[in-house]
Amino acid sequence: MYNKVFLRIGLVFFLFITNHIEVFAQIKENKVSKSEDHILSRAEYVNKLEGFWLGQCIANWTGLITEMDKIGNIGEIKTGDFYTRNNWGKADQPSIWGEGVPSNLSPTIDFIFAKPDSIWGADDDTDIEYMYQHLLLNYKTSMLSGEQIREGWLKHIKQEEENYLWVSNQQAFDLMKKGVIPPETGSAKNNPQYDMIDAQLTTEIFGLFAPTRPDIALKMARLPIQTVARENAEKISQFYVIMHALASSPSTLPIKNRLQNMAEEAKMVFPKDSYMWHMYDFVKRNYDAKVPWERTRDQLYEKYQVNQENGYGITSQNLYCNGCFAAGINFGASLISLFYGEGDFKETVKIGVLTGWDSDNPTATWGGLIGFMIGKEGIEKTFGQKFSDQFNIHRTRINFPNDGVDHFPSMAQKGIEIIDRVVIEEMHGNIDFENNNWIIPQIIIK
Repeated sequence: MYNKVFLRIGLVFFLFITNHIEVFAQIKENKVSKSEDHILSRAEYVNKLEGFWLGQCIANWTGLITEMDKIGNIGEIKTGDFYTRNNWGKADQPSIWGEGVPSNLSPTIDFIFAKPDSIWGADDDTDIEYMYQHLLLNYKTSMLSGEQIREGWLKHIKQEEENYLWVSNQQAFDLMKKGVIPPETGSAKNNPQYDMIDAQLTTEIFGLFAPTRPDIALKMARLPIQTVARENAEKISQFYVIMHALASSPSTLPIKNRLQNMAEEAKMVFPKDSYMWHMYDFVKRNYDAKVPWERTRDQLYEKYQVNQENGYGITSQNLYCNGCFAAGINFGASLISLFYGEGDFKETVKIGVLTGWDSDNPTATWGGLIGFMIGKEGIEKTFGQKFSDQFNIHRTRINFPNDGVDHFPSMAQKGIEIIDRVVIEEMHGNIDFENNNWIIPQIIIK
């Protein structure tokens, strides 16, 4: 019996060394940290990554109840008045494709949980990110190539039957099947859906792979974003990646202030004459003036979908559902839940769910980000209960180990392995294994 125990311990140690041997080879010695270095705990980061996956799942599945219930009243599809705070806990109304039938997930608009003995199902807000994490580990790289992305999509996404892809993602996948390699799958000349929401929900995780370093995060995310997006949609996706990278920066400020500071820094990725810059300023100005979030949402709709201000011309394109999948209007909606939610997980998700349009996607983004910032234990404390840590990637994707069943602790540990490589190869930092810390150099602008 003892021989078997020692054999298992030895095997675990061997696998750990094997997985990290390339990283170890680049570490000459533990360097002494300087004032411009950030020292982050690898152990604490595991809990944060578990919070990211759990937070995304709670927000994603809750948001699916109201997905496309309310998109406005322009064009052939009209959905009546938008939801307000008073609709929380009340009956769900049919979505634009619900054929008059409310969501089958819940008869009322309320949180959806996977209990400790059940399992979370993957959805389009989590599955491509899961796939990118898998590919980074599989190829032992920090920077995926176009060929690697194409190979991963073709292996892990169903070819014919329901594949849980829409708009730009579906267009990019069709191009990949014809032999087109990213980033050409997301170019305007090849993909007419390049300005849709898709990249926003598939690439935020690259920010978490480059803690405190948005420059490295954007470098890692560039090709995955350009796989399906260009121009405004690309910039919006970069905004989210930057925020996720900044979420690990040391700070003693309350989470509300941290999020606002992170957003202000991420905003600088936008051209000052862009509709994104103006959308951001509009929502933030209303929030600061204590305008109710419902009124801000209604004004956002009037400004950008009715009046097409600041160059936001989606309505004039006469798209299906008036561009309800567009990057722009959903970016504006996400800002409402970000600012008015003030870092409170429950409040942010509630507002995101009720704001309208593609409500599960912006909601999942902030649920994942706040979940990361407060960690798995913070989410459990928020709701006063434990949740399942099982995840079924095969609900939407295929060809993963263990019949597609994974666990948040395992998924978090995989993220740590990726970051180990990024810290050494891309940041030229170091790993203090004795104290279980990353030492991450910062860019100092003098």
